Amino acid sequence: MAIGKNEVIYIGDKDLNRNRNTRSSDDSTERQIKILFFDLTHYNQTTQFLLCCAGVFVLYLVYGYMQELIFTLDGFRPYGWFLTLIQFAYYTAFGYIERSVERTTVPRCIPMRTYALLAFLTLGTMGLSNSSVGYLNYPTQVIFKCCKLIPVLIGSVLIQGKRHGPMDFFAAFAMCLGLILFTLADSQVQPDFDTFGVFLISMALLCDAAIGNVQEKAMREYRAPNNEVVIFSYGIGFVYLAVIMLVSGHLVKGVVFCAQHPVETYGYAFLFSLTGYLGIQIVLTLVRTCGAPLAATVTTARKAVTIALSFVFFSKPFTIQYLWSGLIVVFGIYLNVYSKRSKLTFADLARMGSTMYRRVLRLPTKDGTKKSLLQV
Repeated sequence: MAIGKNEVIYIGDKDLNRNRNTRSSDDSTERQIKILFFDLTHYNQTTQFLLCCAGVFVLYLVYGYMQELIFTLDGFRPYGWFLTLIQFAYYTAFGYIERSVERTTVPRCIPMRTYALLAFLTLGTMGLSNSSVGYLNYPTQVIFKCCKLIPVLIGSVLIQGKRHGPMDFFAAFAMCLGLILFTLADSQVQPDFDTFGVFLISMALLCDAAIGNVQEKAMREYRAPNNEVVIFSYGIGFVYLAVIMLVSGHLVKGVVFCAQHPVETYGYAFLFSLTGYLGIQIVLTLVRTCGAPLAATVTTARKAVTIALSFVFFSKPFTIQYLWSGLIVVFGIYLNVYSKRSKLTFADLARMGSTMYRRVLRLPTKDGTKKSLLQV
């Protein structure tokens, strides 16, 4: 990685680069924006945005399609954790390959004790999420994942002691409302609706909230490159899951089942893992070049298209309640995006309420005197 006049920004090293980019403005650098081996530096910002959008849509649509397609295989429903084991192996390999190609020589930054916790949480969020697909309608699972703000909001308060404004809580309320209505609609039209799937995806979101806050705190403190976090988090998680499945006997069962369907399991899982890994890289590039609010808008639109295509490619019942309850969730997401730009606080809200109360309570009359609203 080049440093100095020609500083290369590799998306796999986002936190290391963030530290380098916080130098004083006097040290101007020509930044190169790269997605793995593709250099976007010489394109204007609009072209960079369009290329990133195309990458996000293509990769994550394939990711969602492959994930749902794997679970259409007869008898695969109990093997969600084995799919997670395969995915962890692929992610670890991808991270190692990226680190080798970039020739990153930075020693391990984050302590192994922290990685042990991150691996456990990563295992929980991805394993439970994959397993939930076997019990839930896929659009319902996507809607749940859209509402990650809710546990993240709680986790950031408890783990990092952050303070949030009223817009964040309004966003969380809208997401909760839309999520409840979407789940109720799903339970009414899906003959095989299973509340165990709701439990699995809810636990996955709790793990996701915890890992987001722990990871942010660790990477901010130790400034570790992202590919280091990928290698150790997924590598240690792979060992955890392999040992657990070996002791429980599920590892042998998974190997035997997948050996009977190698293309539908290992082959599909490779495409599933590859598109997910590359998708993460492009989303981070989008955040760097265009900002987090615009990136959130793109990913939200992508999830909406994913849900729509799920109904197209995989036959399932549809009700109009899916549409408007999903729109409530989208409204909550945009409130969350807006809150990042809004400086509104609870004190501001209280002052606005007090001002409105005084203005409404005392209305002017024709003779110029003021009259209480209650007397009108």
